[in-house]
Amino acid sequence: MTDGVDSTNGRTVRRRTVLTTALGAVPVAMAGGIGGAGPASAAPAGDRGAVEGLTVEHRTDPLGVDAPRPRFGWRTASTTRGRRQTAYQILVASTPDRLTAGRADVWDSGRVASADSVAVRYAGPELRASTRYHWTVRVWDENGRALPGAPAAHFETGLLGTDGVTGWDGARWITMAGKAPNSAGAPLLRRQTELTGRRVREARLYVSALGVYDAYVNGRRVAVPHGRGSTHELLTPGWTNYDARVSYLTYDVTSLVAGERQVTLAAVLGNGWYNSRVSEASSYYSADGNRLALKAKLLIRYADGSTQTVVTAPGADWKATDTGPYRADDIYDGQTYDARRELPGWTANGFDTAGWAGVEEHGFAAKFPDSRLVAYPGESARLIPEWDRTPQSVTVYTGEHGEAAALPVTLHPGETAVIDLGQNMVGVPSYSLRGPAGAQVAFKPGEMLNDDSAGADGPVGSVYRANLRSAKATSTYILKGAPEGETHQDSLTFYGFRYVSVTTTDTVTLTDFTGRVATSAIRDIGAVTTDDADVNQLISNVRWGQRGNYLWVPTDCPQRDERLGWTGDTQLFSNTGLYNADAVNFLSHFEESLIDSQRIYGQDGAQFTWVAPGNRYNHPVPASGWADCGVVVPWTVWQMSGDPTVIDRSWPAMTKYLDWIQQRTGDTYAGQGAIFGDWLAFQNTGTQLMSDVYYGYSARLMADMARATGRTAEGRAYDELFARIKRAFIAKYLSTENGTLTVRSSLGDPPPTPGDTPTKTEDNTQTALLWILKLGFHDTEAQRRRLITMLAENIGNDAAYKAAHPDSTRVNYPENTLSVGFLGVNVLAPVLTDAGHADLAYKLLHQDAMPSWLFSVKNGATTVWERWNSYSEKDGFGPVAMNSFNHYSYGAIMEWMYESMAGIAKDPAHPGFRHFFLRPHLDPTGRITRVKGSHLSPYGEIVSQWAVRERELTYRATVPANSTATLRIPTSDPDTVREGRTPLSRVRGVRYLDFADGTASYRLPSGRYELASALG
Repeated sequence: MTDGVDSTNGRTVRRRTVLTTALGAVPVAMAGGIGGAGPASAAPAGDRGAVEGLTVEHRTDPLGVDAPRPRFGWRTASTTRGRRQTAYQILVASTPDRLTAGRADVWDSGRVASADSVAVRYAGPELRASTRYHWTVRVWDENGRALPGAPAAHFETGLLGTDGVTGWDGARWITMAGKAPNSAGAPLLRRQTELTGRRVREARLYVSALGVYDAYVNGRRVAVPHGRGSTHELLTPGWTNYDARVSYLTYDVTSLVAGERQVTLAAVLGNGWYNSRVSEASSYYSADGNRLALKAKLLIRYADGSTQTVVTAPGADWKATDTGPYRADDIYDGQTYDARRELPGWTANGFDTAGWAGVEEHGFAAKFPDSRLVAYPGESARLIPEWDRTPQSVTVYTGEHGEAAALPVTLHPGETAVIDLGQNMVGVPSYSLRGPAGAQVAFKPGEMLNDDSAGADGPVGSVYRANLRSAKATSTYILKGAPEGETHQDSLTFYGFRYVSVTTTDTVTLTDFTGRVATSAIRDIGAVTTDDADVNQLISNVRWGQRGNYLWVPTDCPQRDERLGWTGDTQLFSNTGLYNADAVNFLSHFEESLIDSQRIYGQDGAQFTWVAPGNRYNHPVPASGWADCGVVVPWTVWQMSGDPTVIDRSWPAMTKYLDWIQQRTGDTYAGQGAIFGDWLAFQNTGTQLMSDVYYGYSARLMADMARATGRTAEGRAYDELFARIKRAFIAKYLSTENGTLTVRSSLGDPPPTPGDTPTKTEDNTQTALLWILKLGFHDTEAQRRRLITMLAENIGNDAAYKAAHPDSTRVNYPENTLSVGFLGVNVLAPVLTDAGHADLAYKLLHQDAMPSWLFSVKNGATTVWERWNSYSEKDGFGPVAMNSFNHYSYGAIMEWMYESMAGIAKDPAHPGFRHFFLRPHLDPTGRITRVKGSHLSPYGEIVSQWAVRERELTYRATVPANSTATLRIPTSDPDTVREGRTPLSRVRGVRYLDFADGTASYRLPSGRYELASALG
């Protein structure tokens, strides 16, 4: 396959060498397409088609691109059957009106005979920093005809340097002079400067922080585009291993500067992850506290061609104070805001800074000279207005007596209002109050309400917070006494919550309350819906769990004193995450942090770590399944996106990891160890077995990635390694003594057993059987069949099975239940389905007895829980030491919902859905009779929708242009599979493949299909 590096495929192309003017002088508008064609929209049915979805570095019209050879992408929209691209031509120019053949003054790829439209590399002259480039692409179809020209797109380069000096025009890390670490009050920094030109053409702000920042220009907070408007980010610039890498972000602030004669650049600095116990044991962490710092460059270009920069640097121009309203902030503990201390106008021109301190250079650059300052490569975490949550109920308690209320509600000292937003979410509260100056109001969020069951930490109806552990998680507001009321929204922390308790020291009226949802998963690109309300609720729970935990890094939970990038959770959910949301850059960025962590904290500088970034809870102890995230995530991102860039970037780190294991275990071909094993499983598998299967899994993925990126010899070496691991595994764990096949999964130690998790290991566990079948770790077909039977019997768990296994933990649970933990959950339903037991997969999906997916749904969950038994109305709350109600790992079942229930499945041989499978599996239980799945692939939206009624299947599918699919459709007879009245096998362009086991297979060209099939 092509890796997108040689976008010309060896052909001679024309390349223009004239560089564009910085940031471009012409407004973004399409003046003409290639050859003079104007802008085009998506094609109507039967049209020739159109080119759409233009991206650079997997983003639409991005700012701050630091890649020296950016990756272009586009899609062809057409309902015409068999529409495919045979050639393309990319044009890059300084202005939109130059985007025509012969006029492109930056780069003209020429006509390139290729079907590639994903990660096509720029191959023009060197790009200039802080420069806007306009581009478009022309596509030729299968008949050699050019499609209508694509609308003009653009991208802007960042500072094109990583040393913190190049491009920054002398900007330094500055901090408030004389402020001791951890002293009260967030630093407020500002500088006012006279503009040197008359008419501002454009202005860009490049900004970063050690800590987090809210940035302001001329009195207005800097925002980012969202939909038809804008929104604010939360906790920029995110979290990295600061001693290795710090991110900066780029903003178009032209509208905030234009029309003014002065410019004021200002910022609030919060502790974020940099100066919080969330970073304990990290190499950049200080127990005595880290001083916060700002680094920024405001670049202004004027209509006359002159430029001006405003940068952070020590000197009299920058002023700072910590006397403002932001009194305390912490990732875990929340935020305190004293409105009496507000400084009206401090972010705007004309503010008097008398009494403010100066600034001084922060010592970060000297302490960590090798730390890179890089443009953030994806979408920042931000507030999503359309997902805001408003109160579903308000209850006011006096003592233990509660009465229903509605906003506005007046609270008196001693009373508590409990607000229910109806959805467990992640973000910040926004509220409006009216009351006397000095009144203090405490908003305490939580995920659950107390009942009278075991483990409750307060009266019935109060907000349960025991599972927050040491996190104080409180938004505290002190009123200034404004007669018209006052409004506040935290910005220097975040919370995980559905419920909020509100108490006050004085009589205060709460007039409004909103839960503002924050996430880095800002764009949904996939969906599955059914006619089963419980399953739909589970799907919603998975999606909300992803939104909440995809916040700058993929966290394990968003509420307690943890909120870390646990790698086990990340790898097992990554496929689901990429089906649901546009997360290619998000996960690729996390991989970069993981590689940094490998070097800084990993055992021998080679093992990928338990968490990234930072070092809290991480130890240099072997942890297969977690460490393998460093291999699984690149493979998954490549498979879902079709872009192998993440493989090339990760290859040295991945090979170091595999080599390290081989050096440790030698010719035993055993894994390095797996301290967590199948975490929180209800049937324990020995941790060494889990390590051994993950060693094999990573070796197999490495072989795939090596071949895909032209590393042929290394691919063969990893194939051989996999074969040796397999032989060693079979010899150790598969026993055929006395003619009985036994999987010796009881060998070795159990994982740690927090709370009520079983403490002993067992043979023939579900997770061991699943991984053996997934990897083919058996000798014969007879063994494979027997392993499938053993798995089905374990899941079935009927009276006969329990009688035959009286010492198994399975005797404690109902029939048709799962017993897997973290490392079994994402392989359970897929392996069952591949083994011909989709019926069992559906039975497990519908099960609502514990342990099961729907157990939490039955007990009121609106996100996925950390434990199968985190709570029940009967037994109360699970072990408080480890009991998150927003922990997406078990939501990995949604991968199966896309691939097997809806039937949209990637083809590993053709990454990025260039070719894919449509393979819907009907529900043998009959509970689900309608399913619709969709996923926006790199080639366009894939749709797979089915309904069953009276033994007839109706099926609708969309195969995007420039891709193909293999359809596997259930039927009693291939002749009954019809489009209209025509057998599908006779439809033009469709190729009939075979019929076996009640499934007919066809090769489909692109297009839309409406089919019917008799089920017998």
